[in-house]
Amino acid sequence: MSRRNSKSAGPPPSPGIYDGLLFVACGALIAGIVFLCLHLNEYQWQVAP
Repeated sequence: MSRRNSKSAGPPPSPGIYDGLLFVACGALIAGIVFLCLHLNEYQWQVAP
């Protein structure tokens, strides 16, 4: 007969390369938004019509 709760057996998996790439991509998005806000501050948030 198999165990009832076989998911708790063993240590949890360690984060892989794709988890690291996910955080790098999120960081790049946040940095892009920050740089866009800094650039728009030079023009007092006025965009061309």
